[in-house]
Amino acid sequence: MPDQKPASVIVFDVNETLLDITTLEPVFARLFGNASVLREWFAELILYSQTMTLSDRYAPFGALAGGILRMVGANKGVAVTDEDVAELKSRIGSMPAHADVAPALRRLQEVGFRLVTLTNSPPSPAPTPLEKAGIADFFERSFSVDEVAKFKPHPATYQMVAEALDLQTDDLCMVACHLWDTIGAQAAGCQGAFLTRPNNTLIEVQEMPQPHYLSDDLADLAKQIIAGNGR
Repeated sequence: MPDQKPASVIVFDVNETLLDITTLEPVFARLFGNASVLREWFAELILYSQTMTLSDRYAPFGALAGGILRMVGANKGVAVTDEDVAELKSRIGSMPAHADVAPALRRLQEVGFRLVTLTNSPPSPAPTPLEKAGIADFFERSFSVDEVAKFKPHPATYQMVAEALDLQTDDLCMVACHLWDTIGAQAAGCQGAFLTRPNNTLIEVQEMPQPHYLSDDLADLAKQIIAGNGR
């Protein structure tokens, strides 16, 4: 059990945590002949989004996604067209939910937790990615870092959620399959629940903050959060 007060709001990362980014693989398989280039692109996207924040600059996540795709293409000698970028953005906006998502969200909702999302992606017109994935109704609100023009894991992103809900950050539990996200949330005062989806694992460094909850299945992670917060 975390050594802090029980959380009342569970905050979910969206891309890869709730929605399955492997459905983007066909773009990378077609362009590069190797679907695993998706992971290289995504890692670079996170790196440069955080670099922008550290440099006190901001560009929408979608614009960075397209720019990074072109960069990866240039590095590999592959010409990336406007149509390629448009296809990637279209697929990003239509990713399905992982199979373990709806049961976990339903259980958390049943025991009385408030559920919200916090994403690096900018707000999108209806139907939103969460609506297309069939899980939007689980969430009270959906937050975007676009509101503070800083990417996660900057503390302002988690503080924004707490302030909008008239709460403190220690009322929040951040659920993410990216360790940098739970580390940032914990540094801001939240609980951290780490979901070890494929290609996302713990870092065994003594000084590295460890999450309060850990699982490779969101339903099991939900059970831990429920028990750890006395629900």
